[in-house]
Amino acid sequence: MKENFNQAQYETTIFPKIDKTWTLFLDRDGVINKKLDNDYVKSIEELEFLPNAIEAITNFSKYFGRIIIVTNQQGIDKGLMTEEDLTQVHNHLFETVQRNDGKLDAIYHAPQLATAGSTMRKPEIGMALKAKGKFPEIDFKKSVMIGDSISDMEFGQRLKMTCIYIHKENNPTHYTLPSLDAFNKILSNILNPTS
Repeated sequence: MKENFNQAQYETTIFPKIDKTWTLFLDRDGVINKKLDNDYVKSIEELEFLPNAIEAITNFSKYFGRIIIVTNQQGIDKGLMTEEDLTQVHNHLFETVQRNDGKLDAIYHAPQLATAGSTMRKPEIGMALKAKGKFPEIDFKKSVMIGDSISDMEFGQRLKMTCIYIHKENNPTHYTLPSLDAFNKILSNILNPTS
């Protein structure tokens, strides 16, 4: 089975190499917080963290040199929320991670409509290039992209990142896990086998 081969390759060849020279890129909705059906997280009150997601980010802070969120947020250009609304949500996310002894280095968002053809919006790589502009030490080949959409996977693949697809069902073309928490447990077992 191809997915079993991919799983073995990731868990025996790639994941053991992760150290502080690596960067973790995370999508937001559906990965860190609950994705709202046909809607957008427009306020702190609508932000519901997925089980153990914040704890996972805290652990990832021990393993990765940089942790960066890259998120499409076309609700802004749809007029459903403002940049200020999003800033409040992201400040709350930063503060929650910090309170739990984790760290986030940056959050980048693409407010453009899907139809706008923006280079910032995933699967285009504008947000990753922006991150590298701020943190020149980022090596995309030593980066992991975790997302719950195929556009997240395409974003990572275009930069030769290691990609993890968050989904309830296995995908034959992508290394698939059900949650950020599942990756945290796998990575902790590989990098901290005695803990």
